[in-house]
Amino acid sequence: LLLIVGLVLIIKGGDFFVDAASWMAEASGIPKLIVGATVVSFATTLPELLVSIFAALDARAAEALSPGSAIGSVTANLGLIMGIALVAIPMAIRRKDYMLKMILMLVAAAVAVCFSLFDNGVGMVASILLIIIFVLAMYDNIHEAVVAVKGGAKGQQLDEPVTKKAVITNVVKFLIGAVGTVAGAQLLVDNGSALASMCGVSDRVISVTIIAIGTSLPELVTTLTAIAKKQGSLSAGNIIGANIIDLTLILPVCALIYGSKLPASPTVAMVDIPACLIIGILSVVPTLITKKFSRWQGVLMLAAYAVYIVLSVIVMA
Repeated sequence: LLLIVGLVLIIKGGDFFVDAASWMAEASGIPKLIVGATVVSFATTLPELLVSIFAALDARAAEALSPGSAIGSVTANLGLIMGIALVAIPMAIRRKDYMLKMILMLVAAAVAVCFSLFDNGVGMVASILLIIIFVLAMYDNIHEAVVAVKGGAKGQQLDEPVTKKAVITNVVKFLIGAVGTVAGAQLLVDNGSALASMCGVSDRVISVTIIAIGTSLPELVTTLTAIAKKQGSLSAGNIIGANIIDLTLILPVCALIYGSKLPASPTVAMVDIPACLIIGILSVVPTLITKKFSRWQGVLMLAAYAVYIVLSVIVMA
């Protein structure tokens, strides 16, 4: 029951957080792709960050939950959520808008794979490399936003005017969403571990299924909303930006909190991280070659994610 309460708090908290953050950003005239890759991505990755931090503070859970939650959320974001988005709203893109972001996402995944396989976890060197990638990604996003604003971009058409009341309302929603997400993340990690122990299921399986998908629910809510409103660029920007943050910020921060190299179990290193990289390649390479997100690509990503979950739950359990 407490696990469900945690999920509900994360869903509603993330919903409020995303709505308020999106309103604030859109009112400034920043392009939707950049809004998705920065403000909305930070908002929707807050659950993963908090769950991973709480796990890193617990030595018993750190090995399974910290790397597993972040990596599992990236895999869920791509294989499940972006897969759904591509099946529902395939779209053409401008390659230059997406290329650097997608390449940085893949490079970050490759760094995580290499250090987990050959260095048994995320240590100082891996953390520095991931933070460099994070800084490059954020610089690119901020640069594009500044160029757009200086170019005279106008604010989006909002449902309500930018009044004092609207500003106060969205600030309150932002704060309520942040508090709800924090509380939900704590409940999720505590009771996810307890549930695993009670049911005889490994922390890793709970981490890459219930917790990974649960902490990715804000991205799912954002994506479903974007599908309903035909805003594919906001959804794609959100998912790509969220994945970069998951890989390049959450893992180094957790390693710092853990106090030493953040260990990756053999299963995380051999199954979870490579699966993340493979699904990442499926999401990036065809798009950059064809200059569009295709429906067949979404179907393939969903199938790959289904195979990964089956292997994780049945075989690895």
